[in-house]
Amino acid sequence: MLQPILHYSLHFLFPGLIAWVFFRKNWKKAWLIMIVTMLVDVDHLLADPIYSPNRCSISFHILHTYYAMGVYVILLYFKKFRIVAVGLLFHMFTDFIDCLFMK
Repeated sequence: MLQPILHYSLHFLFPGLIAWVFFRKNWKKAWLIMIVTMLVDVDHLLADPIYSPNRCSISFHILHTYYAMGVYVILLYFKKFRIVAVGLLFHMFTDFIDCLFMK
């Protein structure tokens, strides 16, 4: 029961805190952008089954691979994409925490 609460809190509420701390001037816009980065989960539609409660997303789905995460890290260096990169990387961190629950 704790895992879904933690998962969705980290996906939706914690980015608001990140936005408030690091992007305070435009924190609402930053939070919204980070919420939109949840669309990275579109890669789940390519899996069969689409959802599996016992599957770790990290390294399974194409946009959750270490190569993709490397691209997200590179995006941090471009001011225009920094908020998107933070949202994507935090999404990966949240999904990694889910993987720890499975072990």
